[in-house]
Amino acid sequence: MKIIKLHNEKSLIKKATNNNREAQKQLFEQHSPKMLSVCRQYVKDLHHAEDLLLQGFLKVFTNLHKFKHEGSFEGWIRRIMVNTCISYLRKKNVVDLSDEEYVFNDSATESLENTSVEDIQKLIDQLPEGYKMVFNLYAIEGYKHSEIAEKLGVSESTSKSQLFKARKLLQQNYITMNKTIHENK
Repeated sequence: MKIIKLHNEKSLIKKATNNNREAQKQLFEQHSPKMLSVCRQYVKDLHHAEDLLLQGFLKVFTNLHKFKHEGSFEGWIRRIMVNTCISYLRKKNVVDLSDEEYVFNDSATESLENTSVEDIQKLIDQLPEGYKMVFNLYAIEGYKHSEIAEKLGVSESTSKSQLFKARKLLQQNYITMNKTIHENK
């Protein structure tokens, strides 16, 4: 039995680094659907998310020579997309990260097992931009509060406060959404 190597990402990256347009196109087509969903986690408008995706890939291809093949290529691209979205939101001044201190309390929330991904994304989209950014960085991307604080230029307590408020608002909106669904049945 002959094993055919369908895709060697390392050689594709090397070709793309040398400005091979076909290799760049293949990398874009391979990673853009997932990276668009990353951008959508931060920006609710699909058209803006698509613009950020393209800006992010421009950065990817401009800095491809800096990728050291340590860790996953997808993770490297993802980090660029997240940073591109954060920069965009900060420039627009839509992020309000108050410095109020709250005690972080990881309270249990209702089960989300029967909730669709689309409904969860709608709930996240309803969050104020600052809450949404910290929530995504912490809950989706897996950053620690110290990393979030450094990335956003705020204190750790502000990051914790924003996450606490985001979770509380998500929980309230989730309960409201469920009541509406049950009332309409």
